[in-house]
This record gives sequence, C-alpha cells and structure tokens, in this order.
Amino acid sequence: MKPVIFGLSGPAMTADEAAFFRQSDPAGYILFGRNIEDAVQLRALTDALRSLHGRDDLLIMIDQEGGRVARMKPPTWPAFPPGAAFDALYEIAPATAIEAARANAQAIAVTLRACGISVDALPLLDVRQPGASDIMGDRTLGGEPMRVAALGRAVIEGLRMGGVVGIVKHMPGHGRALVDSHLDLPRVDADAAALETDLEPFRTLNWAPIGMTAHIVYTAWDAERPASLSPTVIGTVIREHIGFDGLLMSDDIDMKALSGDVPSRAAGVVAAGCDLALNCWGRMDEMIGIADALPDMTTRGRERLDAAMAYAQGQADDAPLDALLAKRDALLALA
Repeated sequence: MKPVIFGLSGPAMTADEAAFFRQSDPAGYILFGRNIEDAVQLRALTDALRSLHGRDDLLIMIDQEGGRVARMKPPTWPAFPPGAAFDALYEIAPATAIEAARANAQAIAVTLRACGISVDALPLLDVRQPGASDIMGDRTLGGEPMRVAALGRAVIEGLRMGGVVGIVKHMPGHGRALVDSHLDLPRVDADAAALETDLEPFRTLNWAPIGMTAHIVYTAWDAERPASLSPTVIGTVIREHIGFDGLLMSDDIDMKALSGDVPSRAAGVVAAGCDLALNCWGRMDEMIGIADALPDMTTRGRERLDAAMAYAQGQADDAPLDALLAKRDALLALA
C-alpha cells in the first residue's frame, strides 16, 4: 500500500485509473464536485472503489464542511451552515451550541454514509485571529480555544454517530495565516508562547482518529520549512507537544504554498513524518510520479490507518436525516 490519497478525474473511474489504482494500491481517495452528479452515481463510484481494493473500510474522504466548502450541494443534498453559526450560538447558550453542532455533524454524516463516503475533512480546530486571511473566516468555530475544542469535540462525536470519521485540521493551527496557502506560503512569526493558544484545541482533542497538517511556516519552530514538510513541527510539536498519535495526512500537496514538482512534495511530506500525502487533482502523470516516488506505507502508518477507519464502524444509530436537521434548526434559531 502506498501512503497517499488520490483524487479521480471525473464521475466514474476510467479504465486507466482502475488499472493504476489496482496496481499502486493507495491508502484512500478524496472526492470533489467533478466526481459528483447525483446520489446514485456517487454511490456507484464509491462502491466501485471499494470493490477494486476489496476493502469495505476503504478511506474515501470529502470536504463537506458546510457554508462555502461543500462538495455535495443542493438540491440533491441539504445545505449545511458554516462553523461560525455554532460560534454565534455559543455566545448566548454554550450547551445548546454544542448540541446543535453535534446534530449538524450527524446529519452531514448520514448524507455521506448513504453515498459510501467514510471520512469527512471536519472539524476545523483553527483558532481564528483578528486580521488573518479570510480563507478561514466563517469556516472556523471561533477565536477562543476552549470554545473551538468543545464545538470540535461535538462535531467529531456527531460524525461518528452517523458512521463517519472526522479529521481535525489544520495542525498545528491555521488561524494566524495572513495569506491563503492555496495561493502562497504563509509565514507565522508569533513566538512559541503565543502559539500555545493555537495548539490548545488540538491538544484537548489529541485522541482524534485523523489529523491534517498546515502548509505554513512557523518561525518559532522551523523558519525554513512549512509544517507539512518539517520533521521538527511534525515530530516535536504535533506528535510530542500536542500528543497526537492518530493518522496524520498532509493538506493538499498541489497547493501553491509548496514548491517543487508534485511527486517530490509527496515524498517530502512522508519523509517529514506524515503518514499520508494528500493529492487531490486526479492527474494521471502526477499520480504515477507520486507512486514511483513514495515508499510503501510503514507498519505504524498502516496501524494508524486501520485504527482510524475502525473508529466509526458500527457506531451509526440511523437517526432520520429530517429529524436531525429539524433539531439543528430549532437550536440555531435561538441565536
């Protein structure tokens, strides 16, 4: 098995993709709008991926946050609110906001699980800071670490109740970035003491099954390399200081924050300590290069993958989607 998550080019596997995926045996897949037409098509695609590998617990992930980051859209699927909606409710009724976040996450999971998707790239544990890039903005759960952790825990729990595994992101914190890492490399110059604020939600939820790194340079820890490529940030900050021992994937290696060719980026994040490189775009030449550049997945990485995919197995309680949405909306209306 190769330590990589690949994207696909369209709504069905091509013959070339199927042959390549069978031979390269990636750890999992990520889906985008280009892969989605309707519920029947999407379920057929995920079923085909599982059948190709003979793995019922195959990691098939999506970015279904709500708000402006949603790959499965109305009218086929419900619209979900961004994290800021729960942050606003927390201001006046913390326990109610936590319950609303849990119900919303469970509703998201019900829609994903019905389509054969096993992992959602949620929750964001990034602590929002004044003046930072709008790339986080209303996607975050707030600017206070305890609140972010409390709402983040509810999201992980809700996803699990719906039979889906969550990902905490973006470790060790994207809330201070002044530029969008999709477009440029952010540098955070806060000192280590100030960065404790950013680490706190991740430390509180360090038991989460999956984490995602940030493509950001934190000069207090490594002035030369972004976190995804830094053995210091991954080994000392994420694994030791935060205490995270779950499955760790990079953010998308195609983002412009990183330099060099895509296969070298994949090899770099794995060499730095990520269990998986995330490659989103489904470009065959790049995927072939990545498979050639990467070693096989380590024994410890495979153990973490197996543990992560077992996290939500047998947990779904089959609550009706309409009831979950109605509960969420009634609670959010209090704000």
